[in-house]
Amino acid sequence: MVREIQPIIGQAWTGKHVVLLQCTFQNQLVAFYTSKHAPIEPPQPTCAETLSQFLSIGYQIQAITPLSENMIQYVLVL
Repeated sequence: MVREIQPIIGQAWTGKHVVLLQCTFQNQLVAFYTSKHAPIEPPQPTCAETLSQFLSIGYQIQAITPLSENMIQYVLVL
């Protein structure tokens, strides 16, 4: 019988961190969402600069999805 280990309150977060960036094709950041404990940099008005910041702290692009004719979403994972 395998016993599941229950998380302890105050235990350090161990797992993946996710950031969603929604941008226009004109390089404007429209929306910014993160998992609760994700390490982040302050988002910038331009998508390119925001992506650059997150890539420099170790995030990797997991997916790029078009949302509409003028919108794109980046899924970043650390």
